[in-house]
This record gives sequence, C-alpha cells and structure tokens, in this order.
Amino acid sequence: MMKMITEEPLFIKVNVEDNVAIIVNAGGLPAGTVFPGGLTLIEDVPQGHKVALTDLKQAEAIIRYGEIIGYAVRPIPRGSWIEESLVAMPAAPELDELPLANKVPPTLSALEGYTFEGYRNKNGTVATKNILGISTSVQCVAGVVNYAVKKIKEEILPKYPNVDDVVALNHSYGCGVAINAPEAIVPIRTLQNLAIHPNFGGELMIVGLGCEKLMPEQVIPGQDRANILSLQDQQGFINMVQAIMKMADERLARLNERKRVTCPVADLVIGLQCGGSDAFSGVTANPAVGYAADLLVRAGATVMFSEVTEVRDAIHLLTQRAANEEVGRALIREMKYYDRYLDLGEVDRSANTTPGNKRGGLANIVEKALGSIVKSGNSPIAEVLAPGERPKGKGLIYAATPASDFICGTLQLASGMHVQVFTTGRGTPYGLAVAPVIKVSTRNALTEQWHDLIDVNAGRIATGEATIEEVGWEIFRLILEVASGRQKPWADQWELYNDLCLFNPAPVT
Repeated sequence: MMKMITEEPLFIKVNVEDNVAIIVNAGGLPAGTVFPGGLTLIEDVPQGHKVALTDLKQAEAIIRYGEIIGYAVRPIPRGSWIEESLVAMPAAPELDELPLANKVPPTLSALEGYTFEGYRNKNGTVATKNILGISTSVQCVAGVVNYAVKKIKEEILPKYPNVDDVVALNHSYGCGVAINAPEAIVPIRTLQNLAIHPNFGGELMIVGLGCEKLMPEQVIPGQDRANILSLQDQQGFINMVQAIMKMADERLARLNERKRVTCPVADLVIGLQCGGSDAFSGVTANPAVGYAADLLVRAGATVMFSEVTEVRDAIHLLTQRAANEEVGRALIREMKYYDRYLDLGEVDRSANTTPGNKRGGLANIVEKALGSIVKSGNSPIAEVLAPGERPKGKGLIYAATPASDFICGTLQLASGMHVQVFTTGRGTPYGLAVAPVIKVSTRNALTEQWHDLIDVNAGRIATGEATIEEVGWEIFRLILEVASGRQKPWADQWELYNDLCLFNPAPVT
C-alpha cells in the first residue's frame, strides 16, 4: 500500500462491484472537490460517509463490500452524498435457505515459536491476571460487598504484591426472578462460568444474603461451603464486613504464591468486540483485528467473535465458512433464537444501529454487520456457543451474545476470555476489571483526540501509512505483551472498568 498525502482528497472503495465509496479526509470534503480519477462531489460529504460513484436510479441496489446494503429511495446523481435517509434497508437473509459449509476456508499453516507468561492453575487452565474475585449471589448484598472490597484494597491487598486486584462481581440477578424458567439458564450459566474464570485462580468467594432465589450453592455447584458467606448469618454490618475481609485475607495469601510461567499461545482465549462503530470499522480496525485473529488461530489459540445483531445481516457469508454442517446449523440456531427474542420486544435488528453509528457513516445494520464480521478473519468457524457457554475446542468460535458492549463483555468473560480486543470508530472508555481490553481505533482523528485511551491506531490503514498486515501483527504482539503482564492497555492504566451486565431473557417476577 503506497503512502499518500492526507490533504489529498481520498475515498475508499472496498470491492470492485461497489457503486459507493467512503470519504477518508478528516472533516469531510466540500462540494466541488475533484478526485484524481475524475469524480467530482456535487455536495459536501462528511468523513466516513458514502459518495455515489455512479448515477443510481430509484430502487437500484446500493453496493458496499460487494454486497447490497440497501436501495436508493430516489434517483441519486454521481458525486452525491448518500446519507441515511436515501437508503431503504433490504430484508434480512432467510435463515432456512442458507448454504452450509460449502466454502470452508483451508486450514492456515501453523504459527510456531510464540509464547506468553501466564499463571498456570491446578486444573490446567491459564490466567493472564491474578485476581481475588468476590461474587454476589443477589443484588441485595452489593453495597456491603463494595464497602468490604474498598477496605480490603486499602488495608489488606498491599501485603500481597503479587495479586493484581480484588474485584466485586456484582449483578442485578438473584431474587425477584423466575429461576426455574427455561431461559433462566442463560444468566445462571453465566454466573456459574464467571465463578470459574481462570483469572480467579480457583479462589472465588461468594457472598449471599440467605433468602434469595438463586442460592450461593447454585453459583458454585459442587464446591466447598467454605467459599460462601451468608450475610443473614452475621451479627450486624461490622461483623459482615470483617467476615468478608477475613475470608479475603486467607485467599489473598494463597493467590500471592502464584508465579507467571511460560505458556503456549494455545492456552489463550481472546474475545473480539466492536463498539461505537463507524464506516471505517470494516476497512481499517476490523480487518486488522481479523488478521490478528488468524495469527492467533494459527498459533493454536481460541478466538471468539460475537454480537448476534451485528452478524445477522451477514450470516450468509458465515454459514459458508462453518467447519461442517453441524456448526452451520448452530449458527442458524442462534440467529433464530435472537430473532424470536427481538420479536417479543416488538422490534427487529434495525434497532441495533445507534445515532453515533449513523454520524460515523453507517446507513443501517446491514452495512454495520458487513463491516463487523471482518474481525473474524479468514479461518473456518469451528464451534458455536449459546450465551454464557464455555468452548469445548479451540480455533475460531462464534459466541452468541447481544451487541451491547457490557453484556457481550460479560458473556465473553463467562466463556473464559483472557484478553478482549475492542475496535471503535466513535470512541468509548469501556473496560473490564477481570480481563484486559485492548482498544483499536478506526481513524487517525480518534487516536489523536483520545491519545491516552486508544492502544492501537488502525486509522493509518486508510491513509496508506500502514497495511492491514502490519497493524494485524502489531495487535497480535500487543496481545501477548498484555497477556504476559508486561504492558497495560490504557483502560487498565486508568482502571476504567464497566459493571458486569447479565443477559436475562427470563421473566422477572
């Protein structure tokens, strides 16, 4: 990719079939701008927004990524700004007519010689952080747990320098909920799998109230009751806090004995997510993350991508990549599940696209989805997880989640994620306390604006300063540095941590 002068008017056309392109220049370009190929803008076009490369008739297909993202609602002259109101959204792909496993990518050559420094657990899993987790079984106890955690960090944690943090796993579940409803398996499974996250080293504590529907024993089934503390068994608030601190001190002492050892990349579970997406997401950050995802799969790691509504309109491209028909049918199963879930709320997948997405040049969820799936790279899809499940194998995995950043992050943690790679075009300070989050920017301007929040600038791809491959390798190497504890992403440096948010499709009573 040749270097270009950023002041020169630039647009990006992704596929030879495309009849639109997006404007690269920061601040957009004014009417009258002439591009080297002869295209002239007949109106102002903001950065990231689409310009018509040909005259489009009314109802003619608008094509980006080589796919139909909509239909022109009226004639659109060449050089026009194709803003959101001019694009009629197409129907979603019919799920019962999709091809399955008919274009399975070849297995990529193994990538050897890469390792990271992690904590080896007794059960064979590996951690990238050394954390004492204190989970609540019900929201009622969150205030007490938060108070105790604050005191533990101030008074006890300094004695144990090898422990990274003490984290309260608070949530809104546990009581006033129908825990016997079929859909309750989703939040309950999520809490159970969060409790065994490798970064807790098997030392997770559970604090319950004593009268909740979801009893602590259900959060950690089969484990010793020594890990459980019930507040209704304590004599007053001070005793509650002291009991939590005493339990924590014992476990911190054991966690402090953990040491990092050299581990193969195959021990890593990496989550991929996007938030605050824009029209550059599918041409800079997501392709670079996809390249890194392929490197990780080649090295034997587990890589998860998610967000049902942000793959639904591109699902016809994913079922073809399923490793076999069973995996392809599992992809369809999760799409159908979420279609029904949205129907119950009397909305469809178009409710996903945010005002910020649209300001960033995305006309609708179809365009957003086509750019979103690019971060999955080019490996075969080896497995599909229902929300909150843990993977059984390795390779590229589709972990079904809502697109909400916080719920997706929580569910990927339940699936065992060690490090999350998060792409953004509009910007978000999102982070997770349990696992590091590496933030990848789609645009140079966002990196300059948020220089102390963005970890990798993929915007250089749009201006020709770097290639997808170069940024992909940068992300891959940064993942290993972060997993080894040698480098902290900005979210960890500032301790910017979002709350855990369970996905609960079951009734609240």
